[in-house]
Amino acid sequence: MKTYCFQYNLLLRFFGDIDMNEFTTEKLKSYLIEMGEHLKPSSLGHRVRCIRSLFKWTYDEGFISKNPATKLKEPKLGKRIPKFLSELEIEHLREACQTCKENALFEFIYPTGCRLEKS
Repeated sequence: MKTYCFQYNLLLRFFGDIDMNEFTTEKLKSYLIEMGEHLKPSSLGHRVRCIRSLFKWTYDEGFISKNPATKLKEPKLGKRIPKFLSELEIEHLREACQTCKENALFEFIYPTGCRLEKS
């Protein structure tokens, strides 16, 4: 919720006191181009989703007669290359195992490609 409020405040600061019906797709695109030139594609995509959400809600509630954000598209995200360990890092992990149990877990987890989720 905080991030949505932050994004909406950025939009308000950029456009100032503008009536919701004065927004056009072109105005929103120019905002995204100008404000998003330093952003990663994922951050720009988040900004686009926030704007679409705001205008969908205002349209659905009847505050605006036309939704200018329907044609906004998120940037394409490149495929992420998975990170992997070097042979030296693998050896350091093996050497760091202090018990047979730790060693057995490492020897199971690493070669099978199991992943641990961060919580």
